[in-house]
Amino acid sequence: MRANGLGVGIALAALATVVWSGSFVTSRALADSVPPVQHAFWRWIVAIAAVAPFAARRAWRQRALLRRHPRFLLAASLLGVTVYNTLVNQAGVTTTAGNMGMIMAASPVLMAVYERLGGVRLGARRVVGMLVACAGVLLLVSGGSLAMDLAVGDLWVIGAAVAFGSYSALLRRGPAEISGLPFLFATFVLGALMLLPVYVVSLAVQGGFEPTAATVSPLLYVGVVSSAVAFFAWNRAISLIGAGRAGVVYYLQPVCVALLSFALLGEGMGWLRVVCMGLILGGVVLGSTARKCVRPAGTLTP
Repeated sequence: MRANGLGVGIALAALATVVWSGSFVTSRALADSVPPVQHAFWRWIVAIAAVAPFAARRAWRQRALLRRHPRFLLAASLLGVTVYNTLVNQAGVTTTAGNMGMIMAASPVLMAVYERLGGVRLGARRVVGMLVACAGVLLLVSGGSLAMDLAVGDLWVIGAAVAFGSYSALLRRGPAEISGLPFLFATFVLGALMLLPVYVVSLAVQGGFEPTAATVSPLLYVGVVSSAVAFFAWNRAISLIGAGRAGVVYYLQPVCVALLSFALLGEGMGWLRVVCMGLILGGVVLGSTARKCVRPAGTLTP
């Protein structure tokens, strides 16, 4: 892999990771005012509206190509759109934004496992970097005691991490002829359609939410920035550097969440968090700058 492609891929993965860190804050902030399924549904409606001016026409031109890969599109839509963010929103009801960000950092392990099963050689530096970053995450989650005390919401996040790791690995094996924007638009539409029946049930059982500045503004953020921008950046990063290496960069997420919690919520930093951040950042640098990268044939194009 050429150095410029590596650099762009790492930068795009970092951009998506930083943006998604804010999503955990919004999930927690909206937990008491917007039911989780309705939060997810309107997120994707906003995302579809944001992407449509740039992607709808291209998706229509590629409609015959998209119809030739229904299983891939349905699987990607289910994992990345319908399931992943809905579980994160559900987790926000009973756990903190910090816990969500830190537990989600487990998904890169699954990405690396999928890549290895797919025949990609991870390399010693990437494995060591992943282990160092993972150690930092574990220390951060456990508070230095390595004794896990998981809430119900934490279990929802574990499910979300599995869905996101599987989605990221699936992208790497996707048809190379499907370009990025039409793929993004198609998965957003399909994912929202799969959420629609659950959304209707949520409306009937829980009622709707009041559209105020406190609810609409976060939904606009997660719909436009965390969905349209971040998913495009992440998908493009995977096409350039692979899910395994992008997953190493994803370890930055607990660092970003911790910094946001410190800046916006006034949570203490402490020496342990600083040490853990150092481990995570060191592991990301080591693992994401490994020299060799084997690129499978099936890769989404921009």
